[in-house]
Amino acid sequence: MRKFSAIGAGLLVAVTALTAIPVHAQDGNTIEETLAAIRAERQAVSQENREREARFTERRNEQESMLAEAGREVEAAEEESTRLEERRNENDLELTELRDQLADRQGEFGELFGAARAAAADLNEQLGVSLVSAQFPGRGTPLREVAQSDSLPTVEQLEGLWNTLMQEMTEQGKVVTFEGNVVGTGNEPEPRSVTRIGPFTAFSGGEYLVYDSGSLKELTRQPGGGATSAASRVENHTGEGYVAGVIDPSLGTLLGLTVEMPTFRERLAQGGGIGYLIVALAVLGVIFALYKWARLSITGMKVRAQMRSDKASSDNPLGRVMMAYDENRNVDIETLQLKLDDAVLKELPALESGLSLVKVLAAVAPLMGLLGTVIGMIVTFQAITLFGTGDPKLMAGGISQALVTTVQGLIAAIPLLVLHAFASGTSRRLSQLLEEQSAGMVAEYAEQNRT
Repeated sequence: MRKFSAIGAGLLVAVTALTAIPVHAQDGNTIEETLAAIRAERQAVSQENREREARFTERRNEQESMLAEAGREVEAAEEESTRLEERRNENDLELTELRDQLADRQGEFGELFGAARAAAADLNEQLGVSLVSAQFPGRGTPLREVAQSDSLPTVEQLEGLWNTLMQEMTEQGKVVTFEGNVVGTGNEPEPRSVTRIGPFTAFSGGEYLVYDSGSLKELTRQPGGGATSAASRVENHTGEGYVAGVIDPSLGTLLGLTVEMPTFRERLAQGGGIGYLIVALAVLGVIFALYKWARLSITGMKVRAQMRSDKASSDNPLGRVMMAYDENRNVDIETLQLKLDDAVLKELPALESGLSLVKVLAAVAPLMGLLGTVIGMIVTFQAITLFGTGDPKLMAGGISQALVTTVQGLIAAIPLLVLHAFASGTSRRLSQLLEEQSAGMVAEYAEQNRT
């Protein structure tokens, strides 16, 4: 560094001298001053370089000292690690010896405490799905500690296990009402009054509840068949006498299945387009059959009323036949019989009209159900072709359509056949009655002419 500075100073002096000589050649003092300034500058640069070298040397010494200190710390850490490793090995040996001593001293008590831990684990699992836990939350925490602990359970823990077991047994035979948080349809817990029948059933406000994930939840779809009214009766019972209620012996499984059961509307939708056509056909056919049967019944009432009257009326078939008889009293018996037969034949189409349509609808309904069955099986086989038989849910849609349309066709055909039988029987009786009355009129006319 000093050599570099000296060379630089010499070059600076040479350059300065060459530039100053032409300008101040006539003045001797100016050259001497310039040389003095150059010397002073050289001294300043040399002093600065010496100071810089001193600082670099000091920093190097500090880094060497820090490096040495770090080396000493590494050696100390390695020695501590070796000591701790030896200590850990000693502790492992000591722990093994202590465990062996504990096993020897426990003797038969070790099996007893193992049975206690197993009992605590089983009871904790039962409490996780028990409705009783909704009334007494947090009972499973001490049991989990006993079941998961590697140490011997204390006397207090064993007593707590026994008390919890006895509490679960006694609460299973009680019908109680308590305040608890219920998750409603809005998925938000809210305080409600809950009635519990043992571990079987719980309800609030006539709505059945299930115990899931540590909380009471309202069923999204309530069971039918009067179950909700039975729940309300149990909730409102005053305690005197007995009241009929509904319980779930499967501890919530059957109530949970009610959510999966389709409603009537969902069953109807499973039939697809064919199912809706069958329903429409059945509704229209039943309405028409009831209308036809009602008209025939009214006509029969009018005919029976006409039989009790001697005056012919035009509002019923028998009255119109009697009017034809009255109009042809002066003709011979053969002509009268023909006239009456003609009057009866004119009344028969009105009595029998529409009955064939009801019969056809009764026959078409099961055929449409069979068509829906075939379509459903085609859909099922298509699903099997595309996805195989690994997932039954993929085939459930086609099978449901096949079965539902069959049921719908039979349900539509049965009432149509019954109504057709009633209506055709009424029509047949009226036709026979008209023929009997017509024959009676002819016989009466013949008897009058004979006398």
